[in-house]
Amino acid sequence: MRLRIRIIFVVGILFLFGSPVYGDGSQQISQPTSGAGKVFHYKATRFGVPIFKATIKIENESFHQGKSLFQIHASFQSLQYLGPFFRMNNRFTSTMETDTCFPVRYVKEVDQEGLLIQKKNYLHTLLFDPPRQKVMVERKEGRETEEVSLPPSTYDPLSMFARCYLKEELRPGQDIRMSIYDGVKLRAMVFHSKQEKVKSKKYGEVQAVRLESATSFSTFGEKEGIIRIWYTADGERTPLLIELDLPVGNVKFELESVEKG
Repeated sequence: MRLRIRIIFVVGILFLFGSPVYGDGSQQISQPTSGAGKVFHYKATRFGVPIFKATIKIENESFHQGKSLFQIHASFQSLQYLGPFFRMNNRFTSTMETDTCFPVRYVKEVDQEGLLIQKKNYLHTLLFDPPRQKVMVERKEGRETEEVSLPPSTYDPLSMFARCYLKEELRPGQDIRMSIYDGVKLRAMVFHSKQEKVKSKKYGEVQAVRLESATSFSTFGEKEGIIRIWYTADGERTPLLIELDLPVGNVKFELESVEKG
């Protein structure tokens, strides 16, 4: 059976579920950690076979028009040996408020094609307006603009990742609620947290907090899947490993290296 893997959805999931929003509606956030100014390098595998490399770069705090901002860049590149079967060069950038990690601007640059992946080439820009609970979605290829209403405290995938890694405490035994919008679909999810040991390629066996949630995948006809993310159970909260149990199989992202940005 021919399997058409729509990797852009998988890529989105990596960050889409990388961070919690607590269900009590509180906006109290702890002070930033030293996580800014770092670059994380991952290798993604399916059935143990490497398929692409991913990089997340968290910039140091900057100021624009009197506002304190963070910016995160994420890139995904297919491995050369896949040749005509799978070529991908996708990039994502999120600009967010430093204190809250509320998104200001989210940009998706997608360039992919091949026998095992749907051809896509587009540039989408999301402009968030939290006070009005709106987002403007600009689609360059069709010269279209759409205004979408959002619930309070909605994040894009990368600003959610930033909130978890830079701001929040991860404690086992929590039920963590989150709302996220990536320009395609608004999703509300609940993650369950648990502390356990996990084997890391970079650090060996370490104590970690695992976040796990079930969700449906629109790419696969809204079929259910499982998402798991492991963060180190220390002040660094390093994102070590992400696993996606998809309807077409398991995809694993393993942290290979961390460097200063």
